[in-house]
Amino acid sequence: MTEIKNVYWNQFVFESISSLPFYMAVTEKGICRITWPHETFESLENWAAAKLPGTILEWNDRETAPYIQQLMEYESGERRIFDFSVDLHGTAFQKSVWMALLNIPYGETATYAQIAASAGNKKAVRAAGTANGANPVPIAVPCHRVIGSNKTLTGFRGGLEMKERLLRLEDYHDFSKKGHARFHF
Repeated sequence: MTEIKNVYWNQFVFESISSLPFYMAVTEKGICRITWPHETFESLENWAAAKLPGTILEWNDRETAPYIQQLMEYESGERRIFDFSVDLHGTAFQKSVWMALLNIPYGETATYAQIAASAGNKKAVRAAGTANGANPVPIAVPCHRVIGSNKTLTGFRGGLEMKERLLRLEDYHDFSKKGHARFHF
């Protein structure tokens, strides 16, 4: 019989970005999921059921507090680097893309082509974009720091307005809002 493991969840709000909550989940290995404000708690439940079958979501303020504290420090500008662990669930290629995202410094960006190359396949630019969009731990794994090679904002699961707000939160302004509806890799 498979041992059922708990996945602890909580919610937080980045007042400077959205009045709606972000939901988050952590395991004993680290943070494994952050939803966007437009996503519901049900989306967190569905993700856990698909990626962590047999687990039970349990609200737990104590287990999630260290993660929320660092996220709040990030929002307030007190933190540029997260020192908590991440527990990533995806394909080998997705994980390689997500690990490449972790190497983009605060307040800087990379292109989808650079991420594809960092993930080990410089020709897989569109696949890197898809993996970027499937990132289960946005903000902590900074998918918002990836922009088009022509410095335009491009498609983003959290919404282009959210991407812009996160980049501006990090005092990054060297991008163009032109071409939002298109993918410029």
